[in-house]
Order: sequence, then C-alpha cells, then structure tokens
Amino acid sequence: MTVKELIKNQSGSLVAKAYEFAKKAHAGQKRESGAAYFEHALAVAENVASWKLDESSIAAALLHDVVEDTGVPLENIKKEFGEDIAFLVDGVTKVGKIKYRGVEMQVENLRKMFLALSLDIRVVIIKLADRLHNMQTLDNLQQAKQKRIALETMEIYASLAYRLGMQKLSGELEDLAFPYIYPQEYAWLKKEIKDEYEKREQFAEKIRPIVLGELRKNIIKPLFMDSRAKRYSSLYKKLLRYDMDIKKIHDLVALRIILNTVEDCYATLGIIHKLWPPMPGRFKDYIAMPKPNGYRSLHTTVFCLNKTIIEIQIRTLEMHDEDENGIAAHWAYEQKKGTKQYNENRTSYADKRDLTWVHQLRNWQKEYSNPEDFMNSLKIDFFKDRIFAITPRGEVIDLPYGATPIDFAYQIHSDIGDSCSGARVNGRIASLDYNLHSGDVVEIITQKNKKPSASWLTTVKTAAAKSRIKSALNKKTWSLAAKPEVSHTEFRIVAEDKVGLLKDITGIFSRSHVNIVSVNSGPNARFHVLKIVCETPSKDKIARLAVKIKSLKEVKELNYKLR
Repeated sequence: MTVKELIKNQSGSLVAKAYEFAKKAHAGQKRESGAAYFEHALAVAENVASWKLDESSIAAALLHDVVEDTGVPLENIKKEFGEDIAFLVDGVTKVGKIKYRGVEMQVENLRKMFLALSLDIRVVIIKLADRLHNMQTLDNLQQAKQKRIALETMEIYASLAYRLGMQKLSGELEDLAFPYIYPQEYAWLKKEIKDEYEKREQFAEKIRPIVLGELRKNIIKPLFMDSRAKRYSSLYKKLLRYDMDIKKIHDLVALRIILNTVEDCYATLGIIHKLWPPMPGRFKDYIAMPKPNGYRSLHTTVFCLNKTIIEIQIRTLEMHDEDENGIAAHWAYEQKKGTKQYNENRTSYADKRDLTWVHQLRNWQKEYSNPEDFMNSLKIDFFKDRIFAITPRGEVIDLPYGATPIDFAYQIHSDIGDSCSGARVNGRIASLDYNLHSGDVVEIITQKNKKPSASWLTTVKTAAAKSRIKSALNKKTWSLAAKPEVSHTEFRIVAEDKVGLLKDITGIFSRSHVNIVSVNSGPNARFHVLKIVCETPSKDKIARLAVKIKSLKEVKELNYKLR
C-alpha cells in the first residue's frame, strides 16, 4: 500500500498528519533537478512503506529532512508527533552528517559510527531509503559530487544494507553507484552482456512450464516462479574472478521457485535433480546453513535441456521477502505474530530466527520468543562503550566512552597531542577535559613549543595518550610521583565572537613563549567568555602578555590572577 493510499484510508492518521506537516515545511523548496523538495520526502516514505515498516517509521521518513533543511526545531516535531518520531528524525539527521572521503582505512569506522549514532535500526532503514532515492536522482549533481556520493554509497550504504540482509536494496545501491565509479567498465559490460542476458532470459522462460508441470504431477503448487538476472555490479566482480569470460558465469540468469513451506523446498529440489542432473560442487543449502547476513535459499546448478547449464533457486515466500528486504521483512513478520494471517501463512522455520544483523556485526545470536523482545532488540546498544568523533576533514576517530579532546589529539598524531592547547567541538570552544560524544566534529588548536601538562593524566582515557604524556613529562625531568608544583595564572577574557579569535589569542601566548595549560569557554551569545590557564614564567611577563591580548580590538574585558 502506498503512502497516499494509507492517507486516503486513514485521513486522521499519524502518516496523514506528517504528510501535511512536511509538505507545508518544504513549500517552495526545490532540488537541484528543479523538482519540489517534498517529492523527495514522499519518495523516501514510499520506500519505507514498501518495506512494511510501522506508522512511526513512515511518518519519520516524511519528516526526515524537516529539521535539517527547513529550520523547524526538533522540539516542534516532538510536540506535534511525540518522542518516538522525534527520536527517529533526530537519528536520521545525525547520520546524515557522516561523509566518506575515500580513505579506505576509515570505512569500517564509518559503518560502526553509522550504527552507533542510529541507536535504533529503523533510523538506518530510513536513511537507506533516503540514499536510494538520492542515488536514483544523482544525474542532476556535478560530476565530482556524483563520484563522491557513489563511492560513499558503495562503501557504506550498500554494505550496511547487505549486513542487514536487504540483498535487493544492497544490489540496487551498488548498481546505481557502479556507472559513476567505473563508467568505462559499465559501458563495456552493457555492450558485451546484452545479447547473452536476452538469450538466457529466453531459456529460463522456456523451461518454466516444464518445471511447473513436474511439480503439479507431485502435488506441489508454487506460489510463483520467475527469473532473476544477475546485477551489473555483482556480475563485474564475478567476471574479474573468471578471466572476464561470460561463458563461465552460470548464474547470469537464475530461475526462482517460491513455495509455501520448507518441506516443499526440499521436495522440489529432489524433483529438479530427478529431472536434470546437478552440476557437481554447485549445490548450496543456505536453508540449513544460512549466510552470515541471514540469507536462506536452496541453490542448485543443473545440466538442463541440450546440456545448457542454469542455476535454480528454491525458497519459501518468507525467505524471499527476507532476501528482498532483510531486517525490514523480519520486523514486518514479527509485527504480524499472533494474527490469523500470520498463523495461516507462516513457514515451519519462523520460530527459530536469529536477528542476523547482530550476528554479522558482533557474532551474537539471540532468539526472540515475542514481539516485545524483538522490538527491544532493535535498539543498538553494543557500541555503548565506544564513541566516534570526526576531524574537520571527515575522518572518523574511534575512542573509548569518556574520551577527551586530548585523547582525540593523540589519536591523530603524538605531536598534535603534545602541542594541544585548546579544542573546538562542533564549532564551539570546549575545555580539554570535555567528554566527547559520537558525532562530535573536533578541531584541535595547537601551540608551537607547547608541552603536555601533568594534570592531563587525570582526565585522559586512552593508554596511548597516557603513555605519551608521561614520556613527554619525563623528558623535562619532572617527577610524576612528586607532582611538581608549577605556578599558574588564570586569564578571564571577554571578547566579541569572530572566526579565528581563539587562534589569535593563543598565538600571542605562543609568541610570548608562555605555555597554555587549559582553555575553557563559558555560555555566550555575541561574546566569548574565555578562561585560559597558563604557566607563570614571571609576573612581569604575565603583565606584558595581558597588554598584548588587550590590544586585540575584539577583547572587551580582561582580568587575570596568579594561583
């Protein structure tokens, strides 16, 4: 059922209310193609609805860009639609900030971060629906942006869809990305494979009535039977392994048989093997031994009419739905549990299903005996001891929970850590003992000739940071056990906000050869209230330093005290 059909049938529903709210919020906004922006929101919601997610997910899909692109506060979403939908919209907004910049070593951290920020698997699914429509309309962007988004889609989104068992979506995303990443290879493939595709499609159609007749003789009635052509991106990867010889690819077009029960699947396999001999080593039982992402089916390759080789895939309708939509299909089935429709149509395997994305990511296996347990399992909590902060260039830094900007600085490079004098988190000045959160964009401010402070050892969380700080302190022959007494001066500076303000102020300290210990920023609107603690070389030097800082036109007030 489409979103518009849902609204027509339930005019006072949450989805209908979200539809009108999003349409009004996006009024007048256009995409780069010239299309109304709301059409994108609607397309995303249609994808989510087609995967049979709940009403809250469809409503959140309609609203997913409202906070980011129209200026409507999240509080308004919460007030109008409740905590659950606001939570989903906020999650989609957060994960939308994740960018892949082509650094291959960052890919796994990006995937982890995506899940850690999502907190609820529905956020991931809505974002995947968003990415699918964006890829379908990628033609309207500039070439450089097309390639970046296509790479991001291939490396992050298609991979996540596969891990969630959403094989159809994963393949669609890869196919949409493939022409932008490998345009020459794509053009070659289309030209070389077209005739072979058509020939094998025709052969699959030719043997369908033969298979159907044999099944009916054995009183087996398939729900439906069709052919599945191998996707371009998947085919190209396979051709690379087979010397680019299309004749060696036996599953270019496969015949799919969809049945009622697992028992029917195995009976059909026996009938197929009686009809045509199987190719040795090409039978796969993914029902008894599912793939890591939960894929289940029987695959057999047989010598068919005139010794023509073809692959045949056999599965139940439930397995087929899960192959197409993965965790989304699993969610839909769990929602139906206990209903008459579910009990009549269930397969014999339905009671023993793993939530397979957890198994894939952490090798965890859980069984869920009721829908409440399943819904609780949607919460992604296994990253609770890690955070994923981002550099201004978009690189992801994996850190333990409670990590500080100092830990972040040392994770980038030991020299950055040693010379760290301050930090901006999400564009605002933060103290060096601030506890970072997943999704924070962290910029480290450095000072030339700066050395670590012994006080840092009480706040940092990573072993690497602690080891480097101790090493740097020992070089100055400081006794860590004795905790050396170093006199400090605390500056309190009130200054008008401007880009580069902190850099200008810390630059004065650096040129004066005064070591900064910490930088803190209080709540502010137009003005920054900075508290900078530095070592005290002498009272005269501190006084001269104060005069230099006051000379900055943005500085409105300055006080300092020795401590």
